[in-house]
Amino acid sequence: MADDDRKKQPDKRRPKIPRKVSATSLENAALYYLGRYATSSENLRQVLLRRIGRAAKHHDTDLEACGLMVDDLIGRYLKSGLLDDVAYARAQSANLNRRGKAVRAIRGWLRQKAVPAGIIDDAIKTLSEEIGEPDLAAAIAYARRRRFGPYRKEEKPPESLNKELAAFARSGFSYALARRIVEASDIDELENAL
Repeated sequence: MADDDRKKQPDKRRPKIPRKVSATSLENAALYYLGRYATSSENLRQVLLRRIGRAAKHHDTDLEACGLMVDDLIGRYLKSGLLDDVAYARAQSANLNRRGKAVRAIRGWLRQKAVPAGIIDDAIKTLSEEIGEPDLAAAIAYARRRRFGPYRKEEKPPESLNKELAAFARSGFSYALARRIVEASDIDELENAL
């Protein structure tokens, strides 16, 4: 009978109140985040400032002092090499390219992670030097994953070819490149173009 009563009562848990911000708690949060995710310095700043904002709603918190603590923390991490925006941008651009993301999509993703524009340009330039045609390599990876173009199993009607072209366009590839991939008849022909 007691089990039935508990099932009928709504869950009355109190929402979890964040802990008060201190230099130690900020450093622990930053190290925990860096242990789980690769990130840019500005993205880490935004993560920590959001954490401070949540805590400020429940505690008397000096936002300016906390902001200075975050700046000091990020400065120390940049100096020690724990944070490196250039290495982060290069690694992420190479990873996204291997996963089939167009250069345009890579730029947008890095901008979203608050990487400075100069570092993004440098990462894309480095990617182009390493691969040659990063958009072609990404388009081939995308086609292979989605089974488009020469990677499809059976012949498809012209309507589905238009759908494939539209999928390439939504992923940030140019029409000419998408058409080149979709209309290719041989996988070796495409991969030799790299």
